[in-house]
Amino acid sequence: MKPVIAIACLALSCAHGPLEKGGATVVRLPRGQADAAFEARRFALVVGIPRAADARWRALQFAEKDVADLSRVLRDPLGGNYQSVTTLTAPEQTTKAALLEAVGALGRQADRADDIVVLYVSAHGTLARDGRGELGRYVVTSDADFSKPSQTALPLEALQRAFAELPSKRRVLVLATCHSGGGKSLLSDEVQRELASLKGPVHPLEEASRAAMVLSASDFGEPAREDEGLQNDVYTHFLVEALSGPGDRNGDGAVTATEAHDFARRKTWAFSSGRQRPSAELLEVGADPIVLAGHFDKVGRPELFSYAARLDGFALKVDGEERTELPGGAAVTPGRHVVELTKGADLLLRQDVSLEVGQRFDVESLLERAEPNVAVSMLAGGFAFVDERSRAEVLPGGPNVGASVRVDRLGGSRFSLQVDASGFGGQTALPLGGGAPVPFTWASVQAGAAVAFEWRWSVVSFFLGPRVAGLWVQRSFSLQAFSGTQAAFSVMPGVWLGSAVHLGPRWELSLNVQPMLTVLTVDGVMRPMGFVGGWAAVGYRL
Repeated sequence: MKPVIAIACLALSCAHGPLEKGGATVVRLPRGQADAAFEARRFALVVGIPRAADARWRALQFAEKDVADLSRVLRDPLGGNYQSVTTLTAPEQTTKAALLEAVGALGRQADRADDIVVLYVSAHGTLARDGRGELGRYVVTSDADFSKPSQTALPLEALQRAFAELPSKRRVLVLATCHSGGGKSLLSDEVQRELASLKGPVHPLEEASRAAMVLSASDFGEPAREDEGLQNDVYTHFLVEALSGPGDRNGDGAVTATEAHDFARRKTWAFSSGRQRPSAELLEVGADPIVLAGHFDKVGRPELFSYAARLDGFALKVDGEERTELPGGAAVTPGRHVVELTKGADLLLRQDVSLEVGQRFDVESLLERAEPNVAVSMLAGGFAFVDERSRAEVLPGGPNVGASVRVDRLGGSRFSLQVDASGFGGQTALPLGGGAPVPFTWASVQAGAAVAFEWRWSVVSFFLGPRVAGLWVQRSFSLQAFSGTQAAFSVMPGVWLGSAVHLGPRWELSLNVQPMLTVLTVDGVMRPMGFVGGWAAVGYRL
């Protein structure tokens, strides 16, 4: 539609007159027509697999009804209003190969980056060892063999990979399955014995996906259930309810994927008396939420939310009242609020937050603000000129000790500033002039500053950015033929490469490397030289 509008406007402007090749012409469109042209399209593939050809997979009662109920609300002009909703329930439509082909066909339909794409699967799930001996999760397709699930069922990793390859950047994968051996799952005796012997939850390596959102009806190790009273998969029942309107948490007219999941998660948790807790992997969530139903027709109330794994299980309190358990979110009134994160009797943080209408506030940022962001470190390492000639004629490699101060999250950003100073001295000898080694004493001091971008993964931070430093080198000779001191100073541009392992909230261990370029005058001749320094450090965070 965008190209159509652009071509029409171009044609009208070029037709302004016989002697004119340009000129702007105002094109008046009916109210709402332009908005409709640029509104994201919505597509859904809704799959129910009630039974497999192998009768040892017990039939599911409500998989087909799950598909019908969800499809109805997605097609509803007052609900999802999806351009296309494809449903698959027949055995020939739900084989391993057919399901992957249907995902590919969905990608050919939803071929724009801003398209909203939903893939829903209501089926049995199972666990099995693959050909490499790794424990994997599988969706039981209609052609799955109970005795050979890793060869015949659909690996969840393969489904996620195919879905992640779609052109759309707004993708939601909803898995109304489980892999725990209870509820909508059935495991071989061998796998059940293995799981029973393991302590703690088992998370296969492929559980993370590149899909924008993966919503699961249960957490790993918990069963997903069907219910006779609801006549549905439990999570699906409440997901459909959320998309019908009640899931609009902040009252802006739209139900986003996170709002729908949070609503269904809380309802499922309460309905199952805590035995089933739906989970979410939100890996590419940005400022533009994925709208599953409705439209933004007004500015909503501000929201507090977090889907960070390290905050799972914490209670979010606002003005002393518990609003939700994380992961999840809550809508509040505009204005200033006291926000707390607690777990049992333990208080993680308490901060005042001012919120505006329509604002979405990630409470994990409060935790980042509360964390110490200044690291003072004592360092020890070494330095050397890169080329052999400089090491032979100027100074061999040597040790250095010093201190550094690093300030993280400058102005709330992902950038860090580090200032460091180090030096050392000693005695050594060089074969100057090709003769016998000439002894001398030396001293060096370097001081530098660097700004780097920080990537953080769990308790490890990585730093990369430009650095500039000053290098002062002095050599003192005491020989019969010559007695004196030589000194040189140079300003060196370079790069800071660093990492830090956070040992709790205060202590850290870090490694730093600085490749630099310097110019020194040697025997009256200025020479460019490569210079590299590095150190290990123990730091305390303030």
